Amino acid sequence: MMESRIRRLATTLMDATTDKAPQVQEQIYSALCSLGAAEPQEILHCCDEYLRQHDKLAYPHRVIILKAMETVVKNNIALLDKSTAKVVIFLASSEMTKSKEVIRDWQQAASSVLVAVGQRFINKVMEEVLTKFQPGILPHYFVLQTFANLSVSNVFGMVPFLNSILGTMLPMLGMAKQDHMKSVFCYALQHFSESIQEYLANLDKAPDPTVRKDTFSNEIFSAYEVLFNSWLQHREAKLRLAVVEAVGPMSHLLPGDKLEEQLPKLIPGILALYKKHTEAFYISKSLCQILEASVNIGSRSLDVQLDPLLGTLHPQICAPADPAVPLAVKNHTEVLRCFTVLACSFPDRVLAFLLPKLESSNERTRVGTLLIMRQIINSAPSQMEIKKPFILSSMKLPLQDSSNKVKRAVVQVISAMAHHGYLEQPGGEAMVEFLVRQCALASEGQPKKQAPDAEDLTSDSVQSISINTLFLLSTTVDRMNNVLWPYLLEFVTPIQFTNALTPLCRSLMYLAMKKEEEGENASLIRYEGNANLPSPYALTTRLLVVSSQPHAGACRGAAALRLLHVLHGSVHPSLGPLWSKRVPVLVEHIEENTEQALSQKEWEEKLLLFLQETLAAVADSTWVGQFVVEMCRQLSSYNGFPTEKNFLYKCIGTTLGACTSKDLVQKQLQELLETARYHEEAEREGLASCFGICAINHLEETLAKLEEFVRSDVFKKSVGLFSIFKDRSDNDVEKMKSTLILCYGYVAACAPKELVLSRMEADILKNIFQYFNTKVLGIKVETKDLTLKLCLIRSICMISQAICKGGKCGDFSFSRKAELVAHMVEFMKAEPQDTLRTPVRQRAMVTCTYLVILEPHLSDPDRTELIDTCLAGVLALPPLELAKEREENGGDAIPKEVLYGDTMSALKDLLKSLLQRNLTPHGLQDMFAHLGPWIKSSKDHERQRAVEVSAALLDFYLSTLNVSTVIPFYNLSVLIALFSPRCSDAVPSVRLHAVDCVYCLLYIQLCYEGFARDHRDEMVEGLKALKQGLEEPDFTVLFHTCTNLAMVVGKRIPPEQLLSLLLALFEGLVDPDRNCSRAATVIINSLLKERGAVLQEKVPDIMSIIHSKLEEVDEEHIRKAAQQTVYILASQHTSVVVASLLASALPFDSHTCTMWRSLATEPALTSQILEQLLEKVNRDVPYKESKSFLLGSASERIATPLPLAATCALYEIMSAPEAGPAVLGLYAPLFVTLLLRLSCAVGVQLPKSLQSRERRSGSSQGPAPRSLQPCRLFPLPDSWTG
Repeated sequence: MMESRIRRLATTLMDATTDKAPQVQEQIYSALCSLGAAEPQEILHCCDEYLRQHDKLAYPHRVIILKAMETVVKNNIALLDKSTAKVVIFLASSEMTKSKEVIRDWQQAASSVLVAVGQRFINKVMEEVLTKFQPGILPHYFVLQTFANLSVSNVFGMVPFLNSILGTMLPMLGMAKQDHMKSVFCYALQHFSESIQEYLANLDKAPDPTVRKDTFSNEIFSAYEVLFNSWLQHREAKLRLAVVEAVGPMSHLLPGDKLEEQLPKLIPGILALYKKHTEAFYISKSLCQILEASVNIGSRSLDVQLDPLLGTLHPQICAPADPAVPLAVKNHTEVLRCFTVLACSFPDRVLAFLLPKLESSNERTRVGTLLIMRQIINSAPSQMEIKKPFILSSMKLPLQDSSNKVKRAVVQVISAMAHHGYLEQPGGEAMVEFLVRQCALASEGQPKKQAPDAEDLTSDSVQSISINTLFLLSTTVDRMNNVLWPYLLEFVTPIQFTNALTPLCRSLMYLAMKKEEEGENASLIRYEGNANLPSPYALTTRLLVVSSQPHAGACRGAAALRLLHVLHGSVHPSLGPLWSKRVPVLVEHIEENTEQALSQKEWEEKLLLFLQETLAAVADSTWVGQFVVEMCRQLSSYNGFPTEKNFLYKCIGTTLGACTSKDLVQKQLQELLETARYHEEAEREGLASCFGICAINHLEETLAKLEEFVRSDVFKKSVGLFSIFKDRSDNDVEKMKSTLILCYGYVAACAPKELVLSRMEADILKNIFQYFNTKVLGIKVETKDLTLKLCLIRSICMISQAICKGGKCGDFSFSRKAELVAHMVEFMKAEPQDTLRTPVRQRAMVTCTYLVILEPHLSDPDRTELIDTCLAGVLALPPLELAKEREENGGDAIPKEVLYGDTMSALKDLLKSLLQRNLTPHGLQDMFAHLGPWIKSSKDHERQRAVEVSAALLDFYLSTLNVSTVIPFYNLSVLIALFSPRCSDAVPSVRLHAVDCVYCLLYIQLCYEGFARDHRDEMVEGLKALKQGLEEPDFTVLFHTCTNLAMVVGKRIPPEQLLSLLLALFEGLVDPDRNCSRAATVIINSLLKERGAVLQEKVPDIMSIIHSKLEEVDEEHIRKAAQQTVYILASQHTSVVVASLLASALPFDSHTCTMWRSLATEPALTSQILEQLLEKVNRDVPYKESKSFLLGSASERIATPLPLAATCALYEIMSAPEAGPAVLGLYAPLFVTLLLRLSCAVGVQLPKSLQSRERRSGSSQGPAPRSLQPCRLFPLPDSWTG
């Protein structure tokens, strides 16, 4: 049942083969194969039945089924029974020969089925196919191809049939007229020959061991004659190649005498084909087989053919093979095999041909020759054994070749030589040296991905293959151990091999480990007979110094330290335990940190500590003395490697510190001072750090040597009188002085504080200023040399830091502190104000940062001058963008962003240091007294920097503040008023920093109120959210930000500071930035709305300030905001505002009138104010009687001030159109009161003081105040009359 279901399924699948979609056809094939894996015989019978029943099925669909049958047979050959095999064979034979025409896909599929079945049932297959292979009848194309493929797939089964097949086939060769038939005969003869050779090579496994070459020789020779003499001359290139492919394997089966006889024709005939065919692989393969056959029979005629052979083959190797063309690569391989065959038989003549070509001027010729040399060294070792010295001597010129391609080929030859003992011969060391030199090639920059035969081969490629070769020779070629060890150590110390250090160290480490395994534990390095080997001191110095740049040169630091670890026994017997513990930790630190993550300073400190521990473990003064002498000797090697040389100086200082011989210390210090290259910055730094480290243990000797050097002939010659008049010499002298000054700074920084503090002023500073101030003919001249100036600043900085870290900083009174600060101030003042070219400002401020910490305190004038100089020197600098433009237009090339950033940071740190000395509200107020004008500057970049500095100072104040008792932050209001309007500044960064400032100020206030520093206030935290909207200058957003900020400030400002905050904010109305003046008005009005109710007593003062500000500014937005302020106050304190305005001088000026009119905007408030004014008019007498001092004269009526002022106020309010509703509501009382007031005004005079003021105002040129004539009081606006 199951089988019938599988059969039905298979039939359905085969029905679907007519689908034209390739994917569907592939799925059908896979499905049939899967069914065949389950039931192979059933499926094969089903396929057979289907193909027989569907005789008309097109061949593309038959191919699918036949391919499935082939796969099923291949995968299940062991399970097939004879009957199934017979069925399959008959079907496949029928399918293969059904059409006499060649239909390749169909017939090839059928042939493949026969070949698959022939793996096990060869006799059955041959029985069937031989029926289609009859004498005298040209067989089907695929019958011959099936024979050929069967001979390859089943050698032992097929060879016994070949003799009879060849006998039948030979007469057919003459019958073949068509090229494709000739080609298939060639194909068959090629594979028959190959299978016969394989059969003869494995006779011990063959079913018939009596088979001999002679069995087939005559038939093969007969076929050869037809192929070579007739078919090879054909015009069709494909046929000629088919003949060539066949002749190669056939040559092995030809009778020896016949082959010898044919060689004079055969080899030239094959060589001639190179000119006719661009694709040479098949020719070269056949030629190699012919050469092998000729050598096997001991041919004598090959000797005659050698020169044309070499002449034809050599250019093919010299022409580079394209890796993208597989046959070209294969051709190279076959040609090299030809050279192997020839070299084995004619070593002398082959070398005589090749070696002169190493001197060719043609690069390709040299490269090709080297490739052949590598081939014959590897493949003809016995023949080349006695030629080794000759070959080595011939390599002298290639070793000097500058071509990268030649270098790469030489490296490959050296690798071959190493495997075959060449490098153990005299001259082998030159090969090793060449290899190391290639490892040391300088990189050409960005690595490029290259093909092996790229035309522009780079040094990086040569270096890479050399590194790999050296490593492989060290680790996998045992015979190289004694060649490379200890010889490779000679390349560790010379500076020119620096780039090769990583592979050298790795190779040496492996070699050393091998030596240890062989039992050489005590001392791996044998100096007997190896005079050129570097000493243990030289090796240790070199490996330690290169480790200071751990990630350079493919992570040479780890490799150097590992090698150092392995060599511990040779360095000193006592170092094993310490280095076993410390070196792995150092290596791990390198591997755990990338080049960017690793701190250079921290790494150098670790290495110097390792050196210090090493010296302590050795504890041998003689060894340490020799070590430091070697270090000093190596110094000159590192010229051009400033970072490594700087570190070596530190190592020398550390080692000198461990020396017990004071004479040796002074001698080496003297030598260092005499030989230093003072004009190099890194050298100056290194020498100074060396002196500083040495002073840790030898302070007296170090200071003595510095003073002695100044008195020495070396120094005096440099600073002689005549040298002053020579620019270059003078420059060198300044550099020398700079170094000595720097040395004193490092000594002060590094030496024990308990010893150095007492020497600071008497020795160190005295000498520093002695070098800095030059005397020419008895007159002190201050230097203008930048290096000298910077070194002085750094030294003073280090001295200040040393005192600060001395532990007794508070007890030490630095008497020259003010003088040093004054020097720094002068340096900063001397810098150009319009540019930032040097780090003088930055370094001077850093120095002052430490100086101001020291006792005694700076005097107030000195402190003020320091702050003002620093602020002016930094904040007033032109914007960075402008500085960059100047730089591009021919200015200096210092990286401006870095210099600007460092200078700003130094300014912040200095101001923090000054603030730290007086961390009180008073100290904060004093600091912002200096910063205030810059914060309000009209220049954007000045405000930007000032507010940035302010934010940093306030953040520092908040983070450092430690309130022990609750005290008032009395100047909070002034500072809030300084920064809050800046939240609307035109510059986005100013807005953001201003919010930060207000944020910090409010938290400082909370701290002073008793809250903990980590307390978080929800309202204050809300300020951070405001910053998001401040980056875009949208006025609406800025208005809301100011309002919200005012709400927070209003909630948190202490009541006693509210008035002072408002008064300070009123000063912001005259800010040159219109946005900030607007912000001030918004904040004022918001604060008054929020907290104005508590200001009743201060309303007159506020009204007075509003009036004065209206006099100062004439911008419309300020006037409107001021009117709004008056309105807000009136809504909270109506009576006080009215009384305050009534107290204004009469006649009212325009600003007072504006303030009165602002009270007409809201009907309810306006009604209330009108009622109060009516009350003032009605309550008081309108005039007073006054008699003249002249007798008999009538009395005068003089108007009383309050009713008069109230009447004028009524006029101003009622003149405003907005007052209409309120006036109409009070129309009757207003009419009655004003009518009475008018009647009472008849004959009434103004007070004497007002009369004179009225007259003056009439003649003045300014804005006229209102007239006080009663008849002009009431011209009602048309908008609300009637």
